[in-house]
Amino acid sequence: MKILRCEAWPVKLDLEEPFAIAYSTVDYAVNWFLRVETDAGITGYGCSAHDEEVTGENEKTLEAALKDIVIPLLIGQDLNYLSHILAELQTALKDQPTAAASADMALMDILARKAGMPLYRMLGGYRDSILTSVTIGIQPADDTVRKALQWRDRGFRILKLKGGRNPEEDIERVRKVREAVGSRMALRFDANQGFNVDETAVFARAAADAGVEFIEQPCSKENPQAFAQVKAAGCKNMPLMADESVLGPEDALDLIRAGGVDLYNIKLAKTGGIRRAMQLDSVAAAAGAGTMVGCMDEAGLGVAAGLHFALSSSNVAYADLDGHLEFINDPSSGAVIVRDGAVLPVDKPGLGFDL
Repeated sequence: MKILRCEAWPVKLDLEEPFAIAYSTVDYAVNWFLRVETDAGITGYGCSAHDEEVTGENEKTLEAALKDIVIPLLIGQDLNYLSHILAELQTALKDQPTAAASADMALMDILARKAGMPLYRMLGGYRDSILTSVTIGIQPADDTVRKALQWRDRGFRILKLKGGRNPEEDIERVRKVREAVGSRMALRFDANQGFNVDETAVFARAAADAGVEFIEQPCSKENPQAFAQVKAAGCKNMPLMADESVLGPEDALDLIRAGGVDLYNIKLAKTGGIRRAMQLDSVAAAAGAGTMVGCMDEAGLGVAAGLHFALSSSNVAYADLDGHLEFINDPSSGAVIVRDGAVLPVDKPGLGFDL
């Protein structure tokens, strides 16, 4: 089965309201979609959603990578040699994992369609659904509470609060949300590199009192020692998750050596796709660390690919697959089913969605 044609195009996805994290505020996101057609009449789809702070990619570099590298490399390739193709992509796109991820998704989609199976089953099939957190950006405390109650009323059972700009205000927001939603709703926190070690230690103590499950990427990705330093500052009992600090399995090894990381956030756009996400997950599992499958500001198709990976691994303990929920014009919104706070795949071969 050989690849005959490929096409890439951008879609501007508008958010219902602006979304703020420690290092940026956005009101829209541009996703690049990829269509790959084969001589067997099977077509696969991929999706690229960039975060320049994390991988260094942007809308223009994605366009160039897809049109000048990915498409020429894929056309004519024999999908009986998937590992060879993915190795070529990894070499050609070493510093452009988001572009590589869309190609990886599309090729995996094709193979699962050929097998007549949903992708997560072809990958091993550990579960059929997974609870997801839903994320609230940085807002004043009262607005954060209002948003938290809205998500609770829509059936979500896990909240993730963004912060990292002001630890005192973040403590207030966490406490007020906990008081408003009660003890049954899980609560997580993501500082997106906004804190230093001392600020993290202060916040972590208050977060523990509020029943926060873990803190995600509290300090700069440029300081891999920060996780261990936070633990040494008296926060041994608060789990810490690496996100911006870990793109691929090599980064996980560096963080394991540095110490202090309990959990790893895997995003396909960071790793370069499902194959390398599986490798990162295996490294984490070997170190006794659980993983979470997260996402960028991604359309439903990109979230679906992350979901299929999450459903295939016994080491994936958490999901943060909500990137598509507040887009108002997502052409692939039907690629993921959301029910009672859980995300489910479309029960069709491959990723289960056509564009």
